[in-house]
Amino acid sequence: MPSWKLVTGLFISFVGSLVVMVGVGYAMVSIPNENDAAKSQNNVYYWADGSQMVATGTGVNRQNVTIDKIPEAMQYAVISAENKSFYQDSGVDPMGIARALGNMARGGQTQGGSTITQQYVKNTYLSQDQTVTRKFKEMFISIKVGTKLKKPQILQGYLNTSYYGRGAYGIQAAARTYYDKDAVDLKPSECAVLAALLKGATYYDPAGNENLDKAATADANLQRSKYRWSWILGEMHKDKHLTDAQYQEAIAKYPMPQDRKATKGMTGQISYLADTAKKYVLNHSNISEKDFDRGGYQIYTTFKKDKVNALSAAVKKIQKERLNPKRELDKYVQFGAASVRPNDGAIVALYGGDGYEKGHFTNNADTQGVPVGSTWKPFVLAAAMQYGTYDSDGQGISPLSKYNGNDHLKVKKPDGSYYLNKDNSFFFQKNESPRPWGYITLRKAMEQSINTPFVQLGVDVGMSHVRDVARSAGILNDSMSVDLNPSFAIGTSTPSAIRMADAYATFAASGKQADPYSVTAVKKDGVEQPGFSKPKVKQAMESNIANNVTDVLQNVIQNGTAQNAKALGRTAAGKTGTTDKNKSAWFVGYTQQLSTSVAMFRENPKNHKLLSMNGTAGKDSIHGGDIPTQVWTEYMKAALKDANDPGFPDAIKIGKVHDEAGAPSPTPSVTITPSQTPSDSPSPSPSLTSPSPSPSPSDTCQFGWGNNCNGNNGGTDTGGTDGGTTPSPSVTDTTGTGNTRGNGNGGLFSGQNG
Repeated sequence: MPSWKLVTGLFISFVGSLVVMVGVGYAMVSIPNENDAAKSQNNVYYWADGSQMVATGTGVNRQNVTIDKIPEAMQYAVISAENKSFYQDSGVDPMGIARALGNMARGGQTQGGSTITQQYVKNTYLSQDQTVTRKFKEMFISIKVGTKLKKPQILQGYLNTSYYGRGAYGIQAAARTYYDKDAVDLKPSECAVLAALLKGATYYDPAGNENLDKAATADANLQRSKYRWSWILGEMHKDKHLTDAQYQEAIAKYPMPQDRKATKGMTGQISYLADTAKKYVLNHSNISEKDFDRGGYQIYTTFKKDKVNALSAAVKKIQKERLNPKRELDKYVQFGAASVRPNDGAIVALYGGDGYEKGHFTNNADTQGVPVGSTWKPFVLAAAMQYGTYDSDGQGISPLSKYNGNDHLKVKKPDGSYYLNKDNSFFFQKNESPRPWGYITLRKAMEQSINTPFVQLGVDVGMSHVRDVARSAGILNDSMSVDLNPSFAIGTSTPSAIRMADAYATFAASGKQADPYSVTAVKKDGVEQPGFSKPKVKQAMESNIANNVTDVLQNVIQNGTAQNAKALGRTAAGKTGTTDKNKSAWFVGYTQQLSTSVAMFRENPKNHKLLSMNGTAGKDSIHGGDIPTQVWTEYMKAALKDANDPGFPDAIKIGKVHDEAGAPSPTPSVTITPSQTPSDSPSPSPSLTSPSPSPSPSDTCQFGWGNNCNGNNGGTDTGGTDGGTTPSPSVTDTTGTGNTRGNGNGGLFSGQNG
């Protein structure tokens, strides 16, 4: 056992060493100057080619003011809300520091200082490294500040260095940014709103910050702000910093801050490019918004100037040609678009709206909330090819499988029962038109964007499988509808234009998926920051599944709802989408080089609710194959002007033909006896031999094959000829030869204009 003398000596030595260390640390640190924190710099953004895009930051949005220019109401608002004992305490909270060090030792983030003095020190201590060394220095500085500076000086420094959001550092900048007045003129009610921002501007700015966090909507932020504003005024009243009369006047009405304004350089599409890049930086690094807005960063982006300009020009051109802002139904129309490089994920262009300078601060290319409609159907088809249906014995099914395409159909569950509405009435799925398509291939249903086959297919495959395929292609979970009801199959989800372009890029790249990215490198003081390596490319789905989807989507452009895209003049694939009540219209299309999505919608500027586009542009309704496809085609022409046309890989026949449960059995083969006498005159229609007994005309009618049993329009696909129009009791031939029994209709699956 060591002697008591040794133990005592060691203890005294330890305490002495600790005292010396504290003394040295205390002596070595200097008191911060709020003017040092004002030396903020611009952030500089660069195009993909390395040329400068824009330099913007907070350097011009900062001005220190003396304590006599800061209203007492503002001073006491932060004291009552954050540090009631400010004028009595030493400026350091030992327990708060211990918690921060303990949390850091466990690998977590350091916690903010709990006193105004500590927060002031943190604001002015420009190094944001999360280290024990920095935390000890911060503690020593706080102790020295608390003993050397008077409380009004500390409070002045804190209010001049705090971040209030919207790039505003300091109370003077905040007063100008939110209320367009000098700090000295702020009213107590306004002071409480600004003090609430110090809780976290992202979530307490009534204008919202959805571009940084989808939870920070304008409505949610306004409610948070009002609640904290009311609480702060109540605390000030309770602490005797507001008289009864002052409190009643302040609490009478919430002083709504002004809307956002464009800052230096943030105009046109530049504002949305910088916004997208900033969001990417904050989500892929430990850089805080407060530190980022202090400036000094160089951000190297994936955006290509020529393609950004081409996309903006395409939107403006089609807007000018098709929309008249003087027409009521043409007002408030919005566009969002994005262009992504397949097999890589780089965002090369986007269109976010009219620009910050026009008061449009929502980035339409990167916002969630616009349903994608029928552009979701390719995910349903891919899921069917990958997983099959509940009764296909685990085998994927072919795009040539047939489903009922008629309008107003009940949707059947795998157990044979039908989906019901809340009132227990049958749920009926509608199509765009009442045309009786009958049983048609999924390929044809995609071509003509018919809803009923894909809703039933989605149920048969399992909506969870559809969701899984969409997720693997690049769609985010939080943008997908939570309710996996039948309508999920036809686009109730609301992914962004960026994510839709990226997901279709997975098809373009034969199933290889890479998350979209907008930043390749970030530097500060010449030092590259971690977290910005290119996203990995992974095989998200079998290549032949993706190639078969592409094959089907090429047909949509060649023969279906997206024929306006044929004007591109090169191999392309894509899908149109129109949503319920015509509140949005989409086109997403791609070549091997680029995948581009275009969304169009109308939005109430007051509450941001979607409005119907019925009547917009003088049309009864706007479809994805109309204006969105025109914008897409105009852009892609310019973006691919000098590029080759590599086409797409061949799609190998996939899956088995597995028709919907209840579909009619395939029609027996027909024997055709050719004419025995050659003649230069037109030959009579070949005679047809069919099995006995022949189906009755009513059998044909019940499946919806043709508009009537013995009349016109029996054919639905190309390949046959006119079968004649003269009514006859004989039965329609459904083999698709283009001929008839007697004088009936043309073929069903290969006939034309029967």
